[in-house]
Amino acid sequence: MKSLLLLIGLFCVSGAYGQTGKAVYEKSCALCHAAGIAGAPKFGNAADWTPRRARGAEALYASALNGTPKGMPPRGGNAELKDPDVKSAVDYMLAAVTQKDKAPGAAPQKAGPASGKAVYEKTCAVCHAAGIAGAPKFGVSGDWAARRARGAEALYASALKGTPKGMPARGGSAELKDEEVKAAVDHMLAALASAPPTAKTEDTGKKAQEPKVAAAPSAAAKPEPQVNAFNRLLRPAARRSLPPAEDGIHDPKNDGTHALQAPLSAYEGFPRANSGNRVDWVAALAQKRFAPRWDRADPKASGLVLDLNIVREVKGSMPDVVYPHKQHTEILDCSNCHPAIFIPQKGANQISMAAILLGEKCGVCHGKVAFPVSECRLCHSKKKDAPVAASSGDRK
Repeated sequence: MKSLLLLIGLFCVSGAYGQTGKAVYEKSCALCHAAGIAGAPKFGNAADWTPRRARGAEALYASALNGTPKGMPPRGGNAELKDPDVKSAVDYMLAAVTQKDKAPGAAPQKAGPASGKAVYEKTCAVCHAAGIAGAPKFGVSGDWAARRARGAEALYASALKGTPKGMPARGGSAELKDEEVKAAVDHMLAALASAPPTAKTEDTGKKAQEPKVAAAPSAAAKPEPQVNAFNRLLRPAARRSLPPAEDGIHDPKNDGTHALQAPLSAYEGFPRANSGNRVDWVAALAQKRFAPRWDRADPKASGLVLDLNIVREVKGSMPDVVYPHKQHTEILDCSNCHPAIFIPQKGANQISMAAILLGEKCGVCHGKVAFPVSECRLCHSKKKDAPVAASSGDRK
């Protein structure tokens, strides 16, 4: 009898396929939940889990299995996980909070407003710590000067409602209360008090007094640090398409760099686009504004243009991805992508937004020399078939 009970206990803890909730959590869930990245409820933090626990375990199972519009990928981004494995991971995370609730002498934890520092570290730091996608960098006065001039109320409104330049409403975490968002803004503004002075004072806009030093040659100027360089095309308009010696990609110490044509002068007269470096390259090629050269030594050589669309089905509500070979092979040779980036075999390429954001797969080019990944609909362009509604006769 004891052996039978032991087997039943192991089955319940491990799930029907032998993976414990702890193992699944550590392998697939901890990436976001251990630190509470992008609004994920932090492991063991009762305040994060209280509103979710109130919905019940079945609702949490459904969110974990199917994903959520707020950023939770189905099955934690691991499609190979079976239903019992996913549920066991949810149970493991719930148990961690329940144990804290039942600890001797532990006071009941209420889901009150989080401090500005906590909200910043959990939600805002994802972009503001490194200045990703043009976000003003934490503690850098120069990034915040123009924003502070608008006043705190305007900053609160931008943080709460989002901005057209890429700031999501409430930092992408819809569960944040108004006072929590404002506290995070206050925390970031307070950090500027101890920030080093910038080239301009924030009160008068006049240049700060600095000791005069000999100006270094522009060719030897240190390039701007390329934080999140794979999405450098998300820079403000004034910082896009810089001359080669200033773009942080070419070597400014190389004389050949200064002989290269500046991109903005090269793009004059090209058809415009609303993303990336603001050039519609497909239209520009159709208008013969530029001519790809397939052989350095032979200007008459032609390449292989492959008119073939590859459709990748995407889980969730986003439209499916269409990869058009024609538009790519009109400019690039097949060897640019195959086999180093993509293995030319069905099912051999595991592509995810995480990989792209890390500069892999499509991210090898997109964000560096092609439109950035913020232009979601340019790739996610195939609408899903509308689900067929069940007839009343099919309902049980």
